[in-house]
Amino acid sequence: MHFDPPLKKGRLIRRYNRFLADIELENGTIVIAHCPNSGRMTGCAMPNSTVYIAPALNTNRKLKYTWELTFLHKNNWVGVNTLRTNRIVEEALLMRRIPELAEYSSLQREVKYGEKSRIDFLLTTDRDAKIFVEVKNVSLVENGIARFPDAVTTRGQKHLKELMNMVGMGHRAVLFFLVNRQDAHSFAAAELIDPVYAQLFGKAIKSGVEILVYQTKADNHNITVGKSLPLNI
Repeated sequence: MHFDPPLKKGRLIRRYNRFLADIELENGTIVIAHCPNSGRMTGCAMPNSTVYIAPALNTNRKLKYTWELTFLHKNNWVGVNTLRTNRIVEEALLMRRIPELAEYSSLQREVKYGEKSRIDFLLTTDRDAKIFVEVKNVSLVENGIARFPDAVTTRGQKHLKELMNMVGMGHRAVLFFLVNRQDAHSFAAAELIDPVYAQLFGKAIKSGVEILVYQTKADNHNITVGKSLPLNI
């Protein structure tokens, strides 16, 4: 995915009210940017961090910028805008860059399933087999281990149960974690943050839910799906 128009470099002054951030641009101008990330963003929103923001395409929008990236250090870019996560994964799916999910004939987005839920992607093969793919954005890394969630998530717990139900009905069900930074070498559920989710995560694996973990490859011009990461269990 290419950033167009180009991103502007700045310095994070502070993030507040979850969805707002004060950012100083290189020319000294201070702007308020929209932060499209409801998570805690642990380690990704430290004051004085180098950040990159996108000018709003809609000139009538109240907030003229959107916070897209945090640059932590060499070759480590954190994707802040979680609204782009599904688009990044979809681009990789359409270009057949995810070997485990390369064989499909149709792709549908936001399909209703289960108990008042929507699956991020429903893939259908030539033999009409269905693959339910739920995507999660990961921005928390501790000692080289990417972890999800970064806060208790009853919604995420529900998604695990829905995927297990799909397996029980004879379908493939995939939980796709996109680690939106480059300093992780493996992935694990964040047991200390949400023990219920971690317990369900282990149960889902045993039931046949497939876990895919991929890491982004990013800079201030592009962000794409990169290499896969192993589970740390």
